[in-house]
Amino acid sequence: MNNPWIAVAPLEANAFASVRTRAIFDCHKWDPQIGDVCAIAPHPLVITRDAWGEVRALAEELATETLAAETELIHRPELHRRLGLSSPIRRALRAVRSHGAPAATARLMRFDFHFTDEGWRISEVNCDVPGGLNEASGLPSIMLSHYPWAGRVGDPADAYVQALCRHAGPQSRVAFIHATSYSDDQQMMLFLAQRVAGPERSVHLASPSHIRWNGGRAFLQAAWWQGPLDLVVRFFPADWLCSLPRASGWPSLFAGSLTPLSNPATAILTQSKRFPLVWDALQTRVPAWRRLLPETRDPRDVAWRSSPDWIIKPAFGRVGEGVGILGVTAGDEMRQIGRAARFWPSGWVAQRRFHIRPIDMSGTQVFPCLGVYTLDTRVVGAYGRLAPVPLIDARAADAAVLAA
Repeated sequence: MNNPWIAVAPLEANAFASVRTRAIFDCHKWDPQIGDVCAIAPHPLVITRDAWGEVRALAEELATETLAAETELIHRPELHRRLGLSSPIRRALRAVRSHGAPAATARLMRFDFHFTDEGWRISEVNCDVPGGLNEASGLPSIMLSHYPWAGRVGDPADAYVQALCRHAGPQSRVAFIHATSYSDDQQMMLFLAQRVAGPERSVHLASPSHIRWNGGRAFLQAAWWQGPLDLVVRFFPADWLCSLPRASGWPSLFAGSLTPLSNPATAILTQSKRFPLVWDALQTRVPAWRRLLPETRDPRDVAWRSSPDWIIKPAFGRVGEGVGILGVTAGDEMRQIGRAARFWPSGWVAQRRFHIRPIDMSGTQVFPCLGVYTLDTRVVGAYGRLAPVPLIDARAADAAVLAA
């Protein structure tokens, strides 16, 4: 297909300074810096409307397959070790047999799309704790006044908040549990919680260690409030839950919860980047995944240490952490990644490298990533990242996604 991106000129300095200030106060983008570099792109990521229609259809196909595969994997414990899950997590998942799968609602996922020499490809899905909602919803509103000829591709935070409110109902108590020591996590949770809160709905930002369980029901036990909960919104990675005290009852997030969860911790089953290694053992068919995800192998099966054709990734990682690409990742970092992958190969995958087509923005080359959000199986918006190298990690800048 034709190039899906429309190159645009960056904002001039005064206009961008206003955008940056509004991002801090309107979008809770409290620290818009990565070292000495601004973490907000001075221009939007603009996609053609035809390309956006194609990506929408692909993302909804992927979401349908992902949820179906997760449903099967919940009841296939013999495959859980191959996904790179720790033994405490595998034990928690086995409890589904006796306690049932946890109640789930408002399933949010984000598929990371890249336009390559072969067309659209995905690098991963974040179906466990997809972030970026404050930037994805807030930045387009700010940028539109500067690029009035373009339009939004959706408002994922608004769609998610509406779904949470419908499921929680009036007179409800909602907990937004997250890693409270991470400001990036807290700013998104606060962005959402302020929109869910109302005169008839109480909202609490808390750590998962503040949650207790009784008869499958979740209760908040914190210094500021104690009582039963009607909905738990989780932004604490499922693979981190086993580090919590057993008294917190974290296994109930994997099995037996009668309190609705968004997202349930069973999302870890398809969050694992080793998910492709069990495809052939599933009854669930995943043709969209097979078509869009590059070949993925156990790192022991390919020569990723010496070949630039392979990328090495941890099975569970955030914002590009631990991704190794020969010729792109710094030498010292690549050696550390190599040692970790040799020590624990079942916690890593090798993925065949694709080549992202860059965009020329007024003489500056950037590599885009389009994170497409689905709510249940419906696309609700997108999140843009722009990097100076073909590795989308924490150093990439957030960009408003617009269509024209």
